[in-house]
Amino acid sequence: MSAPTVTLYTGTPRYIGDEGQFSAIWKQPAAGPLRITKAGLAGDVQADRRVHGGPEKAVHHYAGENYARLAARFPQVAEALVVGSIGENISTVGLDETSVCIGDVFRIGSAVLQVCQPRRPCWKIDARYGVAGITAHIVDSGLTGWYYRVLEEGVAATGDACEHLERPAGAVTLAALWTAWHHHRPDAAALAALAAAPGLTSAWTQKIRDRLDWLAANPGTPAAPARQG
Repeated sequence: MSAPTVTLYTGTPRYIGDEGQFSAIWKQPAAGPLRITKAGLAGDVQADRRVHGGPEKAVHHYAGENYARLAARFPQVAEALVVGSIGENISTVGLDETSVCIGDVFRIGSAVLQVCQPRRPCWKIDARYGVAGITAHIVDSGLTGWYYRVLEEGVAATGDACEHLERPAGAVTLAALWTAWHHHRPDAAALAALAAAPGLTSAWTQKIRDRLDWLAANPGTPAAPARQG
């Protein structure tokens, strides 16, 4: 099977919501080749560096086929649910959360990137499309997209192949991670295996370990909450 091709997007912050917050969720297709560094795509800006950007959220990838799934659930904004509109830097058709694993390594142009965590959607998605409930649906359905860390900096352009180079032993899909994390009372052994997933960020590993500690300390409690932040 041939590797899917990418479309690249960048953006700069603008106002969103009613309280003067900024967001760079609005992206535009890249006009030409871009350098991909450990901080992300050249020309792309993150408005809130507390929760966006950094080496473990350098590049955001969203599956192009997810838009049809969202549009089927929210037909009132189907025309707005177009590829590139949810804040991603990379879009493809042929890769999604069920087929991509934590730790997968891809080459795009001359850059080498590693999948390191799912995106955790926030209220800005609802604000972007003007419809309440899209964020919650993304959480419930696992149509989250994912982040890369940049292993080797390089240059890429729209139309380049997203070539799969490596999958570590013991890798788990993004879908498996998300489903287990959001289960009301997940199996402790399954959670422990997720915490050991090769390539997973240290922040996610710590979240999972904290939840394991909670489960151990509360054996009779029917539900253990999964933190979103």
